[in-house]
Amino acid sequence: MRPAFLRTAVVIGCGVSGTSIALALTGAGVEVTLADQDPRAAAEAHRLGAGEVWTPTRAPADIVVVATPPSAVVDVLHTAQARGLGNVYTDVAGTKDIVAAEAELRGCDLKGYVPGHPLPARGVTGRSASRFVGRPWILCPYETTPRWALATVAELVTLCGAVRRDMTPHAHDRAMAAVGHLPYVVAAVLAGGLLDLDPELLPLAGEELAAAVRTVGAGPLVGGDLLAHNAGPVADQLDKAAAALAAVARTLHRGEDTVPVELGLLLELGERGRAALRAADEYRTAEDARPGDRM
Repeated sequence: MRPAFLRTAVVIGCGVSGTSIALALTGAGVEVTLADQDPRAAAEAHRLGAGEVWTPTRAPADIVVVATPPSAVVDVLHTAQARGLGNVYTDVAGTKDIVAAEAELRGCDLKGYVPGHPLPARGVTGRSASRFVGRPWILCPYETTPRWALATVAELVTLCGAVRRDMTPHAHDRAMAAVGHLPYVVAAVLAGGLLDLDPELLPLAGEELAAAVRTVGAGPLVGGDLLAHNAGPVADQLDKAAAALAAVARTLHRGEDTVPVELGLLLELGERGRAALRAADEYRTAEDARPGDRM
């Protein structure tokens, strides 16, 4: 596939997401350069074939991808724009409301910046060109975002094999609190509770528990930064979950004859939710979307 808009790209941040994007772009014929505050990270991404290490002699790229934790995005974006590293900029942070607002307050060039968030494919845990294939890549353009900037970022999404979906920053953060951040916190609580058990009992755990705590594999500092940038929506989801769990505990403590029926109703709701998630597993491609849809 020959890129229509993208010939060159700079990826700042050579972690899992940044390196995966760089690998996908390099594989699509884009000339990618890599930057990271840790030279060893950029060197490792280069070794994997993700691109060349950035040097100050490089001409401005068609697009600059900021692949850092949410708290660093605006500082990196502002510096990159001041240095003229590219023509269009985007990021991949898992929260958008605070990042988008801070970019505006900081005086970043909003006409050349499109906030974004790619969602990784299930089962792809490491650096891979296929990390985002078939998955939603959420864009949160400003009302003043010009078409040319949006078109450039949209091609980035396409070259990575993802499916574009536009949302407001507020809607994005509330959605991610429910489908991503709440499960992450619950998984951490479950995993932490295992430390209270005799280690000899842990082999009794089945795949259900292993699957439930798998998301805790992300670094605690990165996870904490993410949750702090979406504190309100995550807290709202935690309040709802805590209230539901407290209701279950009260039912069990009562020990009445109706307990099996009451808990059966709860578990039935859980099964319906699981079925809904399974039904949504296969996302529509751009070709499947109705005219006017933006997936």
